[in-house]
Parts: sequence; C-alpha cells; structure tokens
Amino acid sequence: MDHDGVLAWVADYERAWREGNVYAVERLFSPGVRYHRSPYEPVDVGHDGVKAFWLEDDGQTFSMEARVVALEAETAVVRVLVNYLAPTRQDYTDLWVLRFADDGRVEDFDEWACWPGKPYSATST
Repeated sequence: MDHDGVLAWVADYERAWREGNVYAVERLFSPGVRYHRSPYEPVDVGHDGVKAFWLEDDGQTFSMEARVVALEAETAVVRVLVNYLAPTRQDYTDLWVLRFADDGRVEDFDEWACWPGKPYSATST
C-alpha cells in the first residue's frame, strides 16, 4: 500500500459513511475484518459486524479531514479530524491504524478517538 492508496481508501470510507452505504463495507473491508471502535470496546468482526455498527449511525452531518502520519508496508496510521455538525455538535481527533490485505481492503481497523473536554490522564475523583 502507498500513500495515495491509503488516502483513496479513506476517501472511499468517508463517502460510504456519509451516504450510510453499508454495502460499501464489502468493498472496503476483508471478509474477516476486525473493526476496533476503541481499544476498550468489543471488536466488530466480519462484514456483518461492521454493517451492524454502521447502521447505528443516526445520519448526522459531519466534515472530515485526514492525513497519513505513518506508513510501513501494509500498515498505515491516519490522523482524522471529524466535526459532527448537526443535530449534536461534537469534534473528534482520531488516529486510525489500518492494516491492509493484499487486495487493498482493510483487514484490521483500529480507532483511537480523542475529543475536547474529556480527561486525557488518569485522575482520581
């Protein structure tokens, strides 16, 4: 996988997410994909697992900007800025760790999301 290929995949992902196109899951992800929404949440496995997660989206309007920050062989790290605009305003800065299969689809998707106003260190209350 190369830099332009990673950005093309991310653009396809964004387009599919924006359109609510669960059928694109099969084009974007390998059949046995492991989709980690968060390092501490259960993993969605396979096309059906990712489709079920995508169907949870409530159709919010968003903007998205992505930049490849690291790329080695089949693994890419992408910094993604997402701004949900309506009905609820929420900004996220994500790191996606993407492992690509030989066919250009992602076989492992690992998302690390951060958002403003949330603690970034372990504190006791």
